[in-house]
Amino acid sequence: MTRETALDAFIARKTEIDERLARLQALSDEHFNAHPDDIDWSHVGSLAEYASLLKRITDMAFQEGEYAA
Repeated sequence: MTRETALDAFIARKTEIDERLARLQALSDEHFNAHPDDIDWSHVGSLAEYASLLKRITDMAFQEGEYAA
């Protein structure tokens, strides 16, 4: 694999992450499409799962938690 190919792949993955982050931010801005009158514990569970997955990602990216050096 050449350096240009690795760089192209890196940029493609970064673009994919940026797009997913933008979609998540937009969904969060809309309160995850949940109306306040409809909120139940399943919504809380879903957000807890999202938060857990995001924590794993940020821990990896920032070398925190179980990924601390």
